[in-house]
Amino acid sequence: MKRLALTFVLALGIGLTSFAQNTPPAPAGPFSGPFPKGTRAPVANFTGVVYVATLVKNDDTFNCASSNVTFTPGARSHWHTHAAGQILLVTEGVGYYQEKGQPIRLLRKGEVVQAQPGVEHWHGASPQQDMTHISLNVNTEKGIVDWGRAVTDQEYASYK
Repeated sequence: MKRLALTFVLALGIGLTSFAQNTPPAPAGPFSGPFPKGTRAPVANFTGVVYVATLVKNDDTFNCASSNVTFTPGARSHWHTHAAGQILLVTEGVGYYQEKGQPIRLLRKGEVVQAQPGVEHWHGASPQQDMTHISLNVNTEKGIVDWGRAVTDQEYASYK
């Protein structure tokens, strides 16, 4: 019985050592949800403080790009379109999404947005809370994003 227990302990130790050697280290923090927070987004396309961490780089095999995007309270993207559309998966916080000519939609953790191809829209955090989402840009061979003008403070404050 002692021999069986010793064999089990040795096997477990060898297995854990192998796991540790073959498992890549976790990316350094800080984190926003389960993914790295990333670096500051370009002010040319965003109002306020926004962080972006690339999760999947665009390539010719998958034709998809994905990022973890964190908006601090009041921060938002500029108006923009995606030739092939965009999917947003809200992972943390409370935010806004608006399509041109439509009212602002309140977003909460767990919600999914499907921005249709060519539809002008913007998204960002609510005035009081951060909002983090995963952005999925698919069929990138059609283009990824065409940026427009900044969302005005009046437009942003129009949520009812």
